[in-house]
Amino acid sequence: MRLREDPLIPRAITGMLQCSMRQKRRQISGAALQRLILLPALLVTSSVGVAAQQTKTSEAFNNYVTQAETRIHQERASSFLRFEALPAEQKNEVIRRLKQGEIVIEKEGETPQQIAEGLIHDWIGVVFIPGAAIGQVVSLIRDYDHSARYYSPDVLESRLVSGKGNDLHVFMRLQKRKFITVVLDTEYDVHYDRIDAAHQYSISRSTRVSEIADPGTPSEHALPSGHDHGFMWRLNSYWEFEQAPDGVFVQCEAISLTRDIPTGLALMIGPFVNSIPRESLQFTLDATRTAVSGKTSTLKKPD
Repeated sequence: MRLREDPLIPRAITGMLQCSMRQKRRQISGAALQRLILLPALLVTSSVGVAAQQTKTSEAFNNYVTQAETRIHQERASSFLRFEALPAEQKNEVIRRLKQGEIVIEKEGETPQQIAEGLIHDWIGVVFIPGAAIGQVVSLIRDYDHSARYYSPDVLESRLVSGKGNDLHVFMRLQKRKFITVVLDTEYDVHYDRIDAAHQYSISRSTRVSEIADPGTPSEHALPSGHDHGFMWRLNSYWEFEQAPDGVFVQCEAISLTRDIPTGLALMIGPFVNSIPRESLQFTLDATRTAVSGKTSTLKKPD
């Protein structure tokens, strides 16, 4: 297979990639593979007009989010959960799958959506937590000082920075793994609200995402904005919680922004950029169910 040349990628790097494909059966150390992937990504990022790129990409993402939040508000006011708007037969089939333990995930639109110098990823997932109460679920998700306990290894550190009522500011150090390991320091503004006793929701919008170089070492430092590798630039999450007679339905829509994939790097960067958003949502919903179910079981144990 021959790579198309991209003027932003030095020929030496293209040659390295072609060579690595010809020798893909040869064992490559994790550190060497990480350098091979990250070096060309950083060179491409550094070779464009960073300020103009960031502005265009940010504006496009904000426009997408504005439209998405309008849709989410409308869905919340009508069916509340996405699957509850389906025809009866399809709705009952989704409920059956959920109560058998499946996590149902679908993409919104034609995700990933290409924008100026970036990709928007939009995934919606729902899980059923049997025997749980809505208050238990919301309390666990709001327990940001212990999120690393519930969501390890994706969450390395977490804490509530500040809060007033249902408006919170949260810090999380995230870890993303797929051939390589990327560590990100992230902050969010989070709002919780309650419609009635059986329906609650939350909105989490990232305010800072910084990629960390050499994490856990004395030389650890955040890469400057616009000079990182772009594996995640923004992350918004929209949660809905619905009490049922036998448990709680939990729905989450995750909208994230990553760099686009330069010509010639799809085989190297593509699997990370394209698969991590869905896998992270699946992991988050599964971990939430596991953590809540563990607490529920503990509460039900006899003295």
